[in-house]
Amino acid sequence: MKKQIIKLTLGLLAAAVIAAPAPGRAQSTAAASNAPAAQTQTARPKRTTVPFHGAITALDTNAMTLTIGQRTFDITSSTKITKAGKPAILSDLAVGDQVGGAYKKADDGKLSAVSVTVHEKPAAEPKQP
Repeated sequence: MKKQIIKLTLGLLAAAVIAAPAPGRAQSTAAASNAPAAQTQTARPKRTTVPFHGAITALDTNAMTLTIGQRTFDITSSTKITKAGKPAILSDLAVGDQVGGAYKKADDGKLSAVSVTVHEKPAAEPKQP
């Protein structure tokens, strides 16, 4: 009698394992058959701009360039410059201003600024006697 119960239990367990769906395997198999391997992973959008920040070390309004540290950014007509929350132009900026923004790197290696934002210096707190 014990042998029959064990056989019955093992048979039911085997049937349950076989009949149970394998969700992970089923999804990956379906995804692999319907899409190329590169698309089966969650695709992140490709970043088109790179952020930057720092103090302006050089400014050339004739060449339309802005240097922060060792990197020189080209300023184009499509570059959006803001200062104090308002639109600005390159000549509104000064060496030493803290700025941040984003740029694109061209195939020729030049860095083209997409946006430049001047960060306001915090107001000095009055000294108390």
